[in-house]
Amino acid sequence: MSNRNPEPDDLRALEARLEDMRRREAAKNRKPPPSPMGVAYRFATELVVAMVVGGGIGWGLDKAFATRPVFLIVCFLLGAAAGIRNTVRTATKMNQAAARGATPPPAADDDEER
Repeated sequence: MSNRNPEPDDLRALEARLEDMRRREAAKNRKPPPSPMGVAYRFATELVVAMVVGGGIGWGLDKAFATRPVFLIVCFLLGAAAGIRNTVRTATKMNQAAARGATPPPAADDDEER
C-alpha cells in the first residue's frame, strides 16, 4: 500500500469542481423576491391578526371578570400597536435585504438613452 500524495493539479481541479457545485447549490436555494401583492397580503394579515387576537384576549378578560369593555378596548389597542410594530419591522428588514441585493443606479453621465 503506497502513501500517494495528491498532485497540485488534482487538488486545483477538485477545488474548482467543489466551487462550481457550491455556486449551483447557492443559485438553487435562492428565493425569488416577494411580489408586491404578496407583501401587501402579509402586512394586512399581520395587522388584522394582531388586532383580532388582542380583541379576543380583551373580550375573554371582560367575560371572566364581568367588566365593561375596558379590557376589550385596551387589548385591541395593544394588538393594533403590536401589529403596526411588526409591520414596520418587517418592512425595514425587507428594505434592508433589497438594498443589499440592489444594483447601483446608473451614473448621471450615462448616455445610454441618447
